[in-house]
Amino acid sequence: MKKIRIEKQIKCSADSLWELFADVTRSDWVPFANEIVLENDVRTFKMDGVGEIKEKIIEKDQANKSLTYSVIKSPAPLSHHLATVTVFEENNFSKLVWTSEVEPDEFEKLISDGMESSIQMIKKILE
Repeated sequence: MKKIRIEKQIKCSADSLWELFADVTRSDWVPFANEIVLENDVRTFKMDGVGEIKEKIIEKDQANKSLTYSVIKSPAPLSHHLATVTVFEENNFSKLVWTSEVEPDEFEKLISDGMESSIQMIKKILE
């Protein structure tokens, strides 16, 4: 199993960054996502050229600004995926800590690249 950890400073308030992640159907920060639909605790991404991805929301912790989720359906044959996004206030900015566990190992780059692309979209929206 590969573990990915990305830490980035975002030039916005922690509350603004958390609002983006807390709205689990918001799709403007997800590259290629046309729509995200939530049914019970599963969100479904409808994505151009990628197909459909389903994520189970495991925990949304408003007080600690943390979201944990797991990919349960994907065009990539993942046997394990678990991710957590946590937002911190840091010197009048936000600190984003995004971790993912992925298996099989060969999908580490795909997941990591997706995380980095999403962060670039977030910066365009919030900075």
